[in-house]
Amino acid sequence: MSPGDSVEDSLEELDDFSDSGSDFEATMKAIKRPKPAVSGPPPPKRPRRKAALTVMSSPSASPIPTSPDPSLLQQPSQGTNRQASHRPVIEEDPGISAVDIYDAVCSGKTAMVTVVDEWLDCYKRSRETGLLVLINFIVRSCGCKGVVSREMFDSMQNAEIIGTLTKEFNEESVNYPLCTPGPLLKRFKASLCEFARVLVHSCRNSLVYDEYLFPSLLALLTGLSDSQVRAFRHTSTLLAMKLMTGLAKAAMIVSVQLQTTQRQYDMENSKEAHDRAPDRLEELQATISELLENRGEVVSMMNGTFRGVFVHRYRDLLPEIRAACIEELGVWLRTNPEDFLNDGCLKYLGWTLYDKQSPVRLQCVLALQGLYREKDFIGRLEFFTSRFKERMLSMVLDKNPDVAVEVVNLLLLIQMNTEEGLREEECAHIYPLVYAAHRGLASAAGSFLYNRLKGVIADDNRENDKSDNTAFLQILISFYIQSEFHEHGAYLVDSLWSVAGSELRDWETMTTLLLQDTGEEQGLMYEEEEALIDLMMCAIRQAVQATPPVGRTQGKKILSKKAKGPDMRRITTHFIPLLPQLLAKYSADAAKVSLLLKAPLYFDLQMYNSSPRLEKYLDLLLSQICDIVEKHTDVTVLEASAHLASTFRSDHYTFSSRAHLAFSQLLDGLTESLNTYLSDVLQGTADDDDVYNAANTLKRIAVLSSVKDSTSWRLFDSCLELLKSRMESRELDKELMVSALKCAALHLMWAKVNAVNSTPAEAELKRLKKEVRSFCSVCQNCLSLNQSDISDQAFELLCDLLLLYSANSAHSESALNALVHLPSDSLRSEMASFLVDYIFDTEETELNVEGEEEMKITLLQKRRNQLAGYCKLVIYGVLDLAAATDVFKHYSKFFSDYGDIIKETLSRSKLISPVQSAKTVCLSLQQLYSEMLLEDPSRQDLGEIRELAKKLAMSFGIDLHRVRKPLMALHMDGVSFAFREPQEGEKQHPNVAFLEILSEFSFKLLQPDRAQLAVFLKTKCPSAALSWRPVRMYQRSLEARFSSKPREQEGGDAVSSHDTPVAKRKRTTAQGSVSSSVRGSWLDSSSITGSLHTPALTSTVQKQPARQPASRKPQDTESDIGSILNEPESEDEFSSGSQMRKVKPTPRRQPVSRQTESTLNQQDLNSNFDLLSLIEENNEEREEVEIEDYRSDSDSESAYTLPSTRHSLASALDELFE
Repeated sequence: MSPGDSVEDSLEELDDFSDSGSDFEATMKAIKRPKPAVSGPPPPKRPRRKAALTVMSSPSASPIPTSPDPSLLQQPSQGTNRQASHRPVIEEDPGISAVDIYDAVCSGKTAMVTVVDEWLDCYKRSRETGLLVLINFIVRSCGCKGVVSREMFDSMQNAEIIGTLTKEFNEESVNYPLCTPGPLLKRFKASLCEFARVLVHSCRNSLVYDEYLFPSLLALLTGLSDSQVRAFRHTSTLLAMKLMTGLAKAAMIVSVQLQTTQRQYDMENSKEAHDRAPDRLEELQATISELLENRGEVVSMMNGTFRGVFVHRYRDLLPEIRAACIEELGVWLRTNPEDFLNDGCLKYLGWTLYDKQSPVRLQCVLALQGLYREKDFIGRLEFFTSRFKERMLSMVLDKNPDVAVEVVNLLLLIQMNTEEGLREEECAHIYPLVYAAHRGLASAAGSFLYNRLKGVIADDNRENDKSDNTAFLQILISFYIQSEFHEHGAYLVDSLWSVAGSELRDWETMTTLLLQDTGEEQGLMYEEEEALIDLMMCAIRQAVQATPPVGRTQGKKILSKKAKGPDMRRITTHFIPLLPQLLAKYSADAAKVSLLLKAPLYFDLQMYNSSPRLEKYLDLLLSQICDIVEKHTDVTVLEASAHLASTFRSDHYTFSSRAHLAFSQLLDGLTESLNTYLSDVLQGTADDDDVYNAANTLKRIAVLSSVKDSTSWRLFDSCLELLKSRMESRELDKELMVSALKCAALHLMWAKVNAVNSTPAEAELKRLKKEVRSFCSVCQNCLSLNQSDISDQAFELLCDLLLLYSANSAHSESALNALVHLPSDSLRSEMASFLVDYIFDTEETELNVEGEEEMKITLLQKRRNQLAGYCKLVIYGVLDLAAATDVFKHYSKFFSDYGDIIKETLSRSKLISPVQSAKTVCLSLQQLYSEMLLEDPSRQDLGEIRELAKKLAMSFGIDLHRVRKPLMALHMDGVSFAFREPQEGEKQHPNVAFLEILSEFSFKLLQPDRAQLAVFLKTKCPSAALSWRPVRMYQRSLEARFSSKPREQEGGDAVSSHDTPVAKRKRTTAQGSVSSSVRGSWLDSSSITGSLHTPALTSTVQKQPARQPASRKPQDTESDIGSILNEPESEDEFSSGSQMRKVKPTPRRQPVSRQTESTLNQQDLNSNFDLLSLIEENNEEREEVEIEDYRSDSDSESAYTLPSTRHSLASALDELFE
């Protein structure tokens, strides 16, 4: 058999997994360091042709993992005896030292080529000395200050050296160079990896094959990678993986040289006998033999390193180690596919897709991307793709967005480069992500969608003669309609903007499609027209503003004004002549018109004055807007028209006077029409059509009055008279009365603005105040009506007007003080009743509508606005703080709906008056208690009220000195309430059970205040009542229960009540972040401000148990115990398993008192670890910190939801309260 055939046969056998231990033993012998030889450069090797051919023909020479005899896996870490030579050792200057190399790596400023060259000079003078320098550099890179002496190097095995270094690892900190926080980590890691790369590169033609340096170095790294010390294990694994990468590249180079030489040999051998050169053939044969021998040695080292390091550490406890292994595996697969690119190595990537740590999953996905980019590899990836495609599709919903982004990019590569690609139902997993809130994920999904749509267009264009942009827009419209997320067009456009920006900026094609008739060829259907207008408006906004939609994180820089200029001018130039045509065509469609009216907001409006030709389009546009207002009654259309009118009337533009004139004429016409209808309505002669027309006209005027001063039209008296007449006749027309309320309120608001900006006469101020009083009286009567729309509108307008005409709005001007209007007691009572009846409605009849989720959200938002308006009246002093009791007493019951608003009101009330705020809190609890007794005097169930008291107590914060007076006032009021004199018909002391509720606030009291309150309780409480249960409970709550006296004297902010236990400290994750927040009554009052320190987790090996379990298998080696994944026994588990096995970590046992003699030796070593804090002491902490929970799509909901167009919590509170 020819050498080439031998190579091919060996490569075909790479996929076969042998369980033979003898083959593995033969390959591992090469990585033992031989006895020291005579100092000096190594003698030249003679080619061992037969040995090389034997190595290449053996399957065990491949780095592909087999299932070896587990008893042999520990050979590298045990080392070999290195007996000192009898020849006397001559001390030589080593040149560069381990400290010099370490300093050069740490600084990152020295060229690694120079450092490696200096070390090579040292190694060539004495290879034992050079190797010792390299070993000490590795030890120092692990953060260990121990040194391997020449005596240790010559007389001790690797395991003994590692044990000695472990005992000397007496660092105070568990940090080591590879985990040091800050920029030092990146610099050191990069320099260390560069050193390993340059080392292999410099030795690839000589020292790699000297059978001493790399076998010895890899043997030591294999032993260190199995150490209990995390620093040793992490650093050695990283170096071993980097060296393996260099060896893989060297093996690939040798393979290329071997193929080239083999071709030359075959060509020479194929010549005729008289043309053949025997010397040339002999030379080529010798070269082939030498290359085969070199390749055999490299493959042997790779095989040992793969099985001795990678197979155990790819499932290490530490995610950084697992990530490093998987990252380098991806490099091996790409650089040396001949040896690695097969199912035997790909299975590790497939298994790691299920890793619970996102950095590991990320490295796995990145490694797969590198493989799927190469079309030459696709054939070898077919089995892997079919096996793990389902898992990759589920990972688009990964809880880490960075992983999800790369998974979508990976699936795009699979779609583009594989023959089968993805089926349509598989693509459906990715399409919805274009609406995701994370911008990076949405952009990746947009790229996938764009590629998919382009593929469909390419197929369609073979049959139909359409332009690419027209076809793209039509298919995009179909996708938008079928996705059924019509309110999120801005998110779809933003997702596609980076890849489909040119198509989405094709304004000519869009307007051409819109101006075509529906019946024409290539024309759009009705629903498609609305979708295209929506997408066009979103594209215009994206082109001009260059910002993501609300709720989507900003991932790119905002364009400067100069960068936006060209797009804005191009849009303005194109749409100025066409917008009136579009409005004219769709003027009857409210949804389309409301979208088209947004377009001028993104124009460069100054261009209307650039030429007389464009000015006529301005007049045409103003005329179209006025016609739309007169034609439509839809609030969305009217508000869009009003917004546009406000923009055109801005003083920034020279044409504002023309806009003023156009809209003033519009209001004149509407007012005239209203007066005509109102005369008939007030006289009672109007029919239903007149009432309908009057209501619509009032609605138009109300919307326009929100942006234009309407006081000159003097509609207040007419509206007020209309409201009074309708209420007297009980003919409650909803549309008419709501519009009349808005018009009257807007008149009063514009009147207040004019009064502030000018100096009105005294008679004018009196008339205005009278109008305010009359309007508030009408609104008060509306609150009690059985029409929710009317009462809701009246309540909202009352909140706004009372705030606008409050004392705080006078601005210290005496003239405006005459306009201050305070609500009457009856109005306060009506507003409080409205609050209880409609906002805090326990029945929630309106919210229980089946299938009306959007209606529920709208109604809840309205109620939140109403509650915020009422709370503003309390905060700004229009209502007394006591009025807040109707709000505070619902804090617990309605926490999910209004908790943020009530909490903000509570905190701001403390800023106004801390004592009064505390008394208001107590009063709200008293009211709830009294209401409970009124419903059932015998009822003593205080659970709900006590729960509310706990929540309110937490609002007092942790600074107990600041809240001393408020808490004292609260307790005194509560005690006085508990022992108040009984009224007629009441039993003696009916409120004494209130002390149980009051005890919930006791843990916030300082010791002097507790003593004072105890005395106050005795003065209020009759002597006979001291034995009653509520009194005894309250007394116990006043007793000091401190864990330590000094802390009590320092500030008292660690006080705990008898029924408020301190929350247990949670264990933290390996990264140092708290795994889950501690919820309890000490959440806000705790004096602990910092997060817990991360425990020192350094070991992946179990402490020696007292006795071996009977069921333990012989092949469970020590390295496998600390791993988080169990490696399948053979390829069958990889190919036939329907799902990856989920193996729980084996619980570690504490050593028991009775040990065997061999176990005591191990325990002595373990005791050193315990003293040095190098291994974890808590077994449960080890298992909990091991890995964070990862929820796949099968057992949890997606972490990605459609973005909300509503504001976030902070912005919503600002909007409600500011």
